[in-house]
Amino acid sequence: MSEIDDKPFPVVPLVGAGMLVAMTIALAAGPRLGYLPPIATAASERAAHHVATVETRSLAFADRADGALVVTDTGRGTAAAVLPHGVNNGFIRGVLRGMARDRKLRGVGAGAPFTLTLFADDALTLRDPATGRNIELGSFGPTNRQSFADLLLTHRPKPSAAAIDGRIDL
Repeated sequence: MSEIDDKPFPVVPLVGAGMLVAMTIALAAGPRLGYLPPIATAASERAAHHVATVETRSLAFADRADGALVVTDTGRGTAAAVLPHGVNNGFIRGVLRGMARDRKLRGVGAGAPFTLTLFADDALTLRDPATGRNIELGSFGPTNRQSFADLLLTHRPKPSAAAIDGRIDL
């Protein structure tokens, strides 16, 4: 018989491990249960600082038989854009696949339009009112953000490299 069979497992490490697990669960559940402040999100920070909305557009997306992606402005009832198959619109399609999957998991139909919003702090979000999901498009880089920004009505000029670097070229 080995020594491990004769001696019981020490109680102190078991109690310590149990306390560690309990503390982790308590800290993770704290914001939801209300005894810790809620986790700050970009949307809650914008609301707290009263960041104005510059532009909002309700958009519906549909695939056409030839593979093109048709973007419809549901507020105006007109086509906002037609993105041909093979054109660099993979980011838009990827985001929409994720949103469609979320709708399917929640049992929500595909009919409700998405809301694309540009804020005064230059943040751009895509919100699904049917599920409440909100995607901060700026977090995917400037090129991917611009693919959605191009779907807005107002086309503001892109800043030059000099403006981004803070230089003034004369």
